[in-house]
Amino acid sequence: MAAKKACESFSKTLIEEVQKWGCMKQTGVSLRYMMEFGSKPTDRNLLISGQFLHKELPIRISRRAIELETLPYGLSDKPAVLKVRDWYLDSFRDLRSFPEIKDTNDEKEFTQMIKAIKVRHNNVVPMMALGIQQLKKGMDPKIVYEDLDEIHQFLDRFYMSRIGIRMLIGQHVELHNPNPPPHCVGYIHTKMSPVEVAENASEDARAICLREYGSAPDINIYGDPNFTFPYVPAHLHLMVFELVKNSLRAVQERFMDSDRVAPPIRIIVAEGIEDVTIKVSDEGGGIPRSGLPKIFTYLYSTAKNPLDEYSDLGTADTVTMAGYGYGLPISRLYAQYFGGDLQIISMEGYGTDAYLHLSRLGDSQEPLP
Repeated sequence: MAAKKACESFSKTLIEEVQKWGCMKQTGVSLRYMMEFGSKPTDRNLLISGQFLHKELPIRISRRAIELETLPYGLSDKPAVLKVRDWYLDSFRDLRSFPEIKDTNDEKEFTQMIKAIKVRHNNVVPMMALGIQQLKKGMDPKIVYEDLDEIHQFLDRFYMSRIGIRMLIGQHVELHNPNPPPHCVGYIHTKMSPVEVAENASEDARAICLREYGSAPDINIYGDPNFTFPYVPAHLHLMVFELVKNSLRAVQERFMDSDRVAPPIRIIVAEGIEDVTIKVSDEGGGIPRSGLPKIFTYLYSTAKNPLDEYSDLGTADTVTMAGYGYGLPISRLYAQYFGGDLQIISMEGYGTDAYLHLSRLGDSQEPLP
């Protein structure tokens, strides 16, 4: 049924072309390669980068468009998912109808177009979350959501691919910046201080906690502020923000009506040879062991989706303490994108430790779902 709908609004030739490109091999890029290649953003390098994206992006986008057509449990037919699929097909069509990039002017035009594609896809995550909610509304409540493994694996692949596409587009667009900040190569900061990023992310999370509860636990950060390594600060900020927000919420809720002072959240930054590890520890009461598998699923959250309350997408930028339940699984994908990982260890009745591992070496290829 979904396929029929696609054919109604998109030509048969486009759908056939999507199928053709979806079979082509994707090409992964490592953090180190992005950094070395981007360190000399000459017109020639920008041209090479533009030509690479002109061929690579349609391959990645077509794969997702195909998957969006064939989801189990009727998820493909949900209005929100159809909308996301249309965004992907529109972007595929834009890329394929753009002529071959032969010179700097072509490349500049191409850059404007992919910038617009990135904006078009800004709301993919909440829109997919809405699709999942639409699915859950019509489903038998007795179904255990962890059993919906297929959907979960699809979303992991889908969001991982989205991280890659946005990284490639953002990196290319940012290389055009005539006055890049010091030590920055596109999105990558060659001398990023994880302690500094953790401080900023913690302050942001704490501000939300204060807004929502009127008070917030302290946050203590341990580690060498002068230690730096190459990474994407925006990715790290997002991950630490999410972990700290969860910890603040757990501690706040546990100690809200208590006479005891809420214990601080502790962040420890450790530098190893292979990994930089950031541990976020709280005494928020922990998670029962039976609940641990659920924290990385996309179908579990009880929180409200921003798109539900604000039908106007423009106002859906407000962040809440609960989010819409995608913070942990998506943070783990961001960690894995550059060869790291995220693990949660909990002591029920005491608190939770989150271990965020970031690969220092920058050699791992992008995962290509």
